[in-house]
Amino acid sequence: MATLRELKGRIGSVASTGKITGAMKMISSAKMHKYEQALKRLVPFREQVQSVIGHLLAAEGEYTSPLIEEREVKSIAYLVYGSDDGLCGAYNNNIYKGLLEYVGKAREQYGNGIDVTVLPVGKKMTKASMRMVGTGVNVEPVTSIHTRSTQKDVAEFAEMLKDKFLNKEYDLVEVIFMHYHSVSRQVLVKEQLLPVSYDVLVAESSSAVNKNAPCLLEPDGNTIFNSVLPLYLLSMVQTQFTENNASEQAARVMAMQSASDNAKTLLETLQLEYNKLRQQGITTELLDIVGGQVER
Repeated sequence: MATLRELKGRIGSVASTGKITGAMKMISSAKMHKYEQALKRLVPFREQVQSVIGHLLAAEGEYTSPLIEEREVKSIAYLVYGSDDGLCGAYNNNIYKGLLEYVGKAREQYGNGIDVTVLPVGKKMTKASMRMVGTGVNVEPVTSIHTRSTQKDVAEFAEMLKDKFLNKEYDLVEVIFMHYHSVSRQVLVKEQLLPVSYDVLVAESSSAVNKNAPCLLEPDGNTIFNSVLPLYLLSMVQTQFTENNASEQAARVMAMQSASDNAKTLLETLQLEYNKLRQQGITTELLDIVGGQVER
């Protein structure tokens, strides 16, 4: 049975842990709100790009671009966003499980001979992805960006991905990340990045056309289309990157909240045990005193 001194020490330790997790929750919450604001700032840019593409598609011209060219898939790259830091619950583990599932489905669809490359972002995801080495999967850790990268770094990375696709190093590039809904809900999703899906362009741009008046296209639709498409690609990468960062912080907020609640429950249990043991000691001392007086 624990002594009063031992219980007091444990109570102090648990109380300190509760304060630390509470502080970490506040920090993560502030970071999450920062990424929420960043997502809102990205909306006007993406909407404007979609509006231009919408006008082009509404003109019913014929558009060609190497970025929408679909070719036989012999090599596929998975860009997987994770975190650099821990203490975010099962966040990275859930993304890694999704990666394994998607790689398995790709092999079923395109055959076991397909060349699969994983591009992990974040130290934790890189460490997890290294388990796939030796299973016919190439793992190429991304060092040019991390969870604290600026939008300029992300833009340069998007350009690098575009070049690799155009050079036919990858026939298909898909992105796996956590889509941010709210602090309590993040959903693992997979989006096709390259080639840019023409059907998705039509679906996302149709609403933008209805809100705007017709416009003249100069010099010609196809030239504008090829100029705007890289901007659309950039907006996708920026949005995915920022959403994943917001999801990471949201997962950390929930993990720290859970840790704080557990610390509070444990503290109450230890405090109750401490009070009982202390009361028992006082009662024993009183009985000794009373017993001593009776004997006199």
